[in-house]
Amino acid sequence: MPASVIIVGSRDQALEELVRASGRVTAVSWAADLAPLAEAQATQPDLVLVDLRRASQIPSALTAFTRQHPATNVLLVLTTLDPALMLQGMRAGANEVLAEPLSAAELDAAVTRLLGQRPHLPAGPVFAFIGAKGGVGTTTTAVNVAATLAKLSPAKALLIDLHIAYGDAAVFLGADARFSVLDALENVHRLDAALLKSLVAHTVSGPDLLASAERPATRHVDVRRVDVVLEVAATQYPFTILDVPRSDPGVLDSLDRASRIVVVANQELATVRNASRMATTLRTRYPKASVTTVINRTDGRAEIGQRDVERAVGSSISHQFPSDYRRALTAMHKGRPLALDNHNQLSASFKALARELAGLSDERTERSTGGFRGLLSGRRS
Repeated sequence: MPASVIIVGSRDQALEELVRASGRVTAVSWAADLAPLAEAQATQPDLVLVDLRRASQIPSALTAFTRQHPATNVLLVLTTLDPALMLQGMRAGANEVLAEPLSAAELDAAVTRLLGQRPHLPAGPVFAFIGAKGGVGTTTTAVNVAATLAKLSPAKALLIDLHIAYGDAAVFLGADARFSVLDALENVHRLDAALLKSLVAHTVSGPDLLASAERPATRHVDVRRVDVVLEVAATQYPFTILDVPRSDPGVLDSLDRASRIVVVANQELATVRNASRMATTLRTRYPKASVTTVINRTDGRAEIGQRDVERAVGSSISHQFPSDYRRALTAMHKGRPLALDNHNQLSASFKALARELAGLSDERTERSTGGFRGLLSGRRS
């Protein structure tokens, strides 16, 4: 795949020729420093090569650059492999370091490693839950689906509370989270499986949780940062469930990895109108995802029935959850999802949605195929 490179530093014709000699590089340009590239709207190359052969320390702009553009590869060129300088560079987010004497073969190998040898790990499905209106029970639905999917999979499931600050998923799961999704977003330049594992909270209810923060973000949500977090999560968990805030444009524009987007609505006129607009917008924005609508707190006597909602949102209603406010409130206070209990209709409804998302149509199918093992072996109804 053709690659573009920006070299940062004083212009050096010999270095440029070495870069151009790589069979992967098709465009080379120069920049005097990193500051302009670190701006949020700056167009990014495939690789930034920072020439530090005349510098005694790592430029302070490198950390800002890698945090702002975590997907851009950074290669440092030093005079010698100074351990202290190398450590500074890696902490600042550099991907690789080379030192003089430089050779075309060595530089080409480094470029190839950075641009062509990144592992493509298999990713599990990502399910996003969005409320058509505040207070419709989106977090309740996401938490109970996550709890059920965690029971289906021996490798658990991950629930990510994408309310960057002051979300409620931790309360519903009775979790005491030390770290948050904000910590992940602020460290995407070094986010990997090990770091993600250190940030999630393990809950007694089953799913792991990347919780909402108890402090506000200092900047708007960067779509690319959210995508990195979801990419790492999906390669580490068989199921990733997202509790998505409807009022955060940055998060709503970060759902390219979602295989299923579930709009949670009820039978109120304003909510149905919002669900209709939201479903249409999401289908246009994410044509590869399946966008469906569920009805929470159903009321058989409501003036707006299931068929009315289906006509409004332009699709059939995949699942309905009965109204059981007292039971749901008690479950939240206990920090124990309803889906862990049996013998009530609301719990059964959440389980049915989770099984459908996992590819299991009903409990009989789950038993006959050996649960999640059957799913992995491809035996589905």
